[in-house]
Amino acid sequence: MRLSEGVEAAIHCAAILAQLEKGRTLPASALAELHGLSQSYLLKHLQALAAAKVLESVPGPHGGYRLARAPERISLLDIVLAVEGPEPAFRCAEIRQRGPGALEPAAYVKPCGIKVAMLKAEKAWRAVLAETKLSDILEGYQADADPRAIAFTCAFVARHQRPQG
Repeated sequence: MRLSEGVEAAIHCAAILAQLEKGRTLPASALAELHGLSQSYLLKHLQALAAAKVLESVPGPHGGYRLARAPERISLLDIVLAVEGPEPAFRCAEIRQRGPGALEPAAYVKPCGIKVAMLKAEKAWRAVLAETKLSDILEGYQADADPRAIAFTCAFVARHQRPQG
């Protein structure tokens, strides 16, 4: 299974927005610059996060994005579902019912074992994403990241955040 690059970008952006001072916003252009992404590509994902109530989009000259709720109330699953949608990653096409050896549909009353195994695996990784909060990611970053990266990010956020409107 492969998640889109948009998931990575969305999680990174949410982590950056968690560092904003209360009531402040960060424009999409700054988030795109920080991550070396095109603004139009990133906007699509930021808008999906706002539609899912993970982020809040603030219009106007002091507008931009900020978290819609506290980092401990945002799971990685919230972000993944906002970007990728709710459909399972594995979609069974019932190919066992095709080809020269296919039987009549009534012969396939039990679910395909492959589908069962794949959906079980998906349930497990979704459970891990649901229990992993954005605050956990932030704590790990603060503990493990190079101090120069932390200093750069803090300075970047301070320089680009917009005042309360």
